[in-house]
Amino acid sequence: MSGQRRTALHTLYGYTLNTKSAVVTGAGSGIGKECLQTLLAEGWNVFALDISEIDRDRLLAADYAAKCTSLQCDVSDSSSVERAFRHIGTQTEKLNALICCAGILRTGSLESMTTEAFDAVFSVNVRGSWLCARIGIPFLERAAQESGPSRIIFVSSTAALRPKVGAGAYSASKAALGNLTRSFAAELASRGILVNAVAPGAVDTPLWGTLDPASVGGYKPGGLSPIGRMANPSDIVAVIKFLLSSNSDYVAGAIIPVDAATSAARA
Repeated sequence: MSGQRRTALHTLYGYTLNTKSAVVTGAGSGIGKECLQTLLAEGWNVFALDISEIDRDRLLAADYAAKCTSLQCDVSDSSSVERAFRHIGTQTEKLNALICCAGILRTGSLESMTTEAFDAVFSVNVRGSWLCARIGIPFLERAAQESGPSRIIFVSSTAALRPKVGAGAYSASKAALGNLTRSFAAELASRGILVNAVAPGAVDTPLWGTLDPASVGGYKPGGLSPIGRMANPSDIVAVIKFLLSSNSDYVAGAIIPVDAATSAARA
């Protein structure tokens, strides 16, 4: 992309050349939505990916609309991911961060779970994160060469550390995501890309409100933590913000539990 073309695109979309850019997957709800809104409020340019069309009027303050590009994308589908990043490539050559929040939960025992449900969990939670990271690496590396370390942040789960009955596929997928995090971290650190993950416990998102233990194969959603409440999405995004900051320039390959000692209390 020529410098003239790049400058025109930055002007067209309200960007400034010294503003950081990020991709957030699963940006339409939950942790992804909170991450999108937080980054926009802090001046980032954000490419918001979600499997559903994002309601910009509902999610975004008017002042932020010019700094957000929303793209419908199924992260489990390589063609969909490639289309999204081709579009991103028409607007910028560099990304300072990729934050993979897209994820799904399918409940039920491993014995009774259908092949389709099992595959869907791994396709979104593991394959989708890998697809986005793989295609995002050139963008992230170019930004790192210009302005210091870029970041990839995956959203794992404490279920990777302490599996729960009725969520075996989900737990296994998040454990796999943990090793994907470490592997990417080892491969990319020398290229200026720091890869880490956050591992929330129960988070108060729309998903949790729809789970009925009587109808989800014995799976029991997490409750209050030892500090007396469930996490809010902002609690998770606060740790993501740390991983995006210069305070984490020597942090790579980490999987940080964000569960207010819930896992420790049940050890």
